Amino acid sequence: MGPADGGQLRLQPVRAVAELLQVDRNLVPPAESGAFLAPDLVEPARLDSSGPPRHPLRHDQQLPRQRVLLVRPRVPPATGGRGARARGARAPAPGLRAPDPRRLPPWYVTKVFWDATPPESRWLVANPAQGSKHNRGAAVDITLYDLATGKPVEMPSTYDEATPRAMADFPGGTSRQRWHRALLRRVLEADGFTANPSEWWHFDYRDWQRYPI
Repeated sequence: MGPADGGQLRLQPVRAVAELLQVDRNLVPPAESGAFLAPDLVEPARLDSSGPPRHPLRHDQQLPRQRVLLVRPRVPPATGGRGARARGARAPAPGLRAPDPRRLPPWYVTKVFWDATPPESRWLVANPAQGSKHNRGAAVDITLYDLATGKPVEMPSTYDEATPRAMADFPGGTSRQRWHRALLRRVLEADGFTANPSEWWHFDYRDWQRYPI
């Protein structure tokens, strides 16, 4: 998704992923203490009951059986995503797209990532001992797509790229690519998300610490 010649890293798993899935699926997340808010997982595309959402959320069509779920905010202002649609852009009308729903994983998938990744490359993945913001339903990897064509818009880098182009403030690329990136960030920040400085597509919800794994 995006300009050509992306820099996605390809890692050789230290153990077979299929084997790890069988083992780690039966493990339980680490115990946590604290007064957490009760999670309420919802599909963002279903939040607006007043009609078709102006900026519908969709996931990659190569993964039709996957669903994108996020925690419904329990503290004001609980816009539930409607504020982002109300403050959206003019033409070309964008939609929100989750490129890979597997990046909003249950805890055991994070454990599989960790166990499969070579130790020297584990800076790329979340430590399952603490759980990730994704595990809490309070982070999303997201981009924009054109409602007229269904195609993702161009950003300064490809999705999940491990190069400086992926930085949230990377000054290169075209002015249109940077405008798309700024639009995505403006819409998400208006609803309480914070951009990850290293990945323009990754956004964390402001109260992620208040939700359990």
